[in-house]
Amino acid sequence: MTLIDRSIEPVLMLPRMVKRGIVLCLDAGLCVLTVWLAFYLRLGEFVSLSGKGWPAGAAAPVIALPIFIRLGLYRAVFRFIGAEALMAIANAVLLYGIIYFTIFTAFGVPGVPRTIGIIQPLLLFFTIGGSRLLGRYWLSGQYRELMRRAAKKKVLIYGAGSAGRQLAAAIGDSADMEVVGFIDDDSHIQGSALLGRTVYPPEQMELLVEELVVSEIMLAVPSASRARRNEILKRIRSLNVAVRTLPGLLDMARGSVTMTDLRPLEIEDLLGRDPVVPDVSLLERNVRGKTVLVTGAGGSIGSELCRQLLPLGPTALLLVESSEFALYAAHQELEQQAALLDDPVPIIPFLASVCNEPRMRRIMAVCRPDTIYHAAAFKHVPLVEHNISEGVQNNVLGTWICARAAAQADVESFVLISTDKAVRPTNVMGASKRLAELCLQALADTRTNTCFSMVRFGNVLGSSGSVVPLFRRQIAAGGPVTVTHPEITRYFMTIPEAAQLVIQAGAMATGGDLFVLDMGHPVRILDLAHRMIRLSGLRPRTEEHPDGDIEVEFQGLRPGEKLYEELLIGDNPGATLHPRIMVANEKFFPLDEIEAGLGRLEEAFAHQSPALVRQILAELVGEYQPSPSIVDHLNQPAAQPRLRVVATST
Repeated sequence: MTLIDRSIEPVLMLPRMVKRGIVLCLDAGLCVLTVWLAFYLRLGEFVSLSGKGWPAGAAAPVIALPIFIRLGLYRAVFRFIGAEALMAIANAVLLYGIIYFTIFTAFGVPGVPRTIGIIQPLLLFFTIGGSRLLGRYWLSGQYRELMRRAAKKKVLIYGAGSAGRQLAAAIGDSADMEVVGFIDDDSHIQGSALLGRTVYPPEQMELLVEELVVSEIMLAVPSASRARRNEILKRIRSLNVAVRTLPGLLDMARGSVTMTDLRPLEIEDLLGRDPVVPDVSLLERNVRGKTVLVTGAGGSIGSELCRQLLPLGPTALLLVESSEFALYAAHQELEQQAALLDDPVPIIPFLASVCNEPRMRRIMAVCRPDTIYHAAAFKHVPLVEHNISEGVQNNVLGTWICARAAAQADVESFVLISTDKAVRPTNVMGASKRLAELCLQALADTRTNTCFSMVRFGNVLGSSGSVVPLFRRQIAAGGPVTVTHPEITRYFMTIPEAAQLVIQAGAMATGGDLFVLDMGHPVRILDLAHRMIRLSGLRPRTEEHPDGDIEVEFQGLRPGEKLYEELLIGDNPGATLHPRIMVANEKFFPLDEIEAGLGRLEEAFAHQSPALVRQILAELVGEYQPSPSIVDHLNQPAAQPRLRVVATST
């Protein structure tokens, strides 16, 4: 039982005679109370029944209680009282009223207005009947249902179409939500009723949220474009309500809408654009009927590349990943996806580091991949700043090893996943990715059967290094939301769109191409944080609104972090067959200079000298502007080894 149930239990356990006695006393009190109220209604003021009105007050319980007992009013069980019991009350009060009316109205009693004999029986009927209904309502637990309904979250559904109707029907069975109305842009259905709820125009949303105490708005517009969703969200953003949404139309084609289809509003719905319909011929050119290898297959980009590649019909998909857990998770997911395909695709996992040259050469020599997408990289800027040698070794040497192994195995296409941080880098991660680009450009300039290309883009939403999942966790924990600087801006793109564009860009390569993805407009991270807070139904705490729910805390730029990112070193990008893919024209070094620089880097790796590694990196990447200090914890003189003294016998 609940706490409320326990409060009823002692009453239900009382002996029946005690319960009847309690009700008898209650009715006696109601008799006197209704006489007092009758005097007030007649005279317009409260009077004491101890004066001339005492006969009316004393006669009421004396006449009523014997009649009530005789007619069985105290035999009914309050919890199950129904129409028959109410009829018995009506008969008993009617008989009482006739007697009371005869005494105080027909014959009259000095000091008692004659109308008391009419007013009091009517009041007694309503109070006796009401007490019985109230007792049934309380003892049967019906009041708990009312309390639950009052405690339910009030929900507005934006969209009165088929999806909205199905969603409302699904919510109808929910124990913690209640639909209080629909919002729709169609003026023809505004004002009409749908499933018992009114359809309102969008202009009334603010008023509805306030008057109906709405705590959540659900978007049921699966066919709307992302631009249209953005327009809707601009209206909702200032209302301080949580927003959830249904997936897109294609995702919902499998059947009816259920509560499990609802998901928290993804920030992609705010920042993303409507994706350009991909060119199927470009997607399939380097994939269909070919063996495809993806390095870093367990990462955010690598795993999404695999998801996009699988339906394109490769003869085999090879996964290379150094993290056992990430490889296992990616392999399991892809196996489940492959099981739904008409033509099965072998998925082969390889636990390997891209810096392990013998291992990578062996994989390529045995499996003979036709296309390689090189997504393996250490990409977290602060972590790479603190681990310079490992970051540069993985990002530069790993790329170099894979690229040379690919050329030796006559791989047809090799695509490097790069980053906007490679443009005029201020951190080791960006400089290492720029050097990786230079390595591939140098290799492409030689006679090789492998077509090397690079694809450069900014942040992807929802990746392991993205601020979006971090902000979501911080908001769920009650804040604060941490931002490094109030003016920091970044480019954003959804992971699926980025992966799709990478595949299409690689298919357009002719050798040495450096593709740049159109990332749209940069986004201020502080604005992103405020939007996420508001779309969670909360308010950001600012100087203008000190009573807000979530505080945004500025922590200062991290080592190597830039306020603004760029996508191009020069200003002369060329167009391609795809409107969102450009090609950059940037200078590079001949292969012999690259090989000499890599040789120096390998010596620095052997000496475990972060300062030397960063110095060589700065010499090889002319645009690199490193921070004055080195934060790598190993950039200090090695401690002298402790001497262990062992006693020996002579």
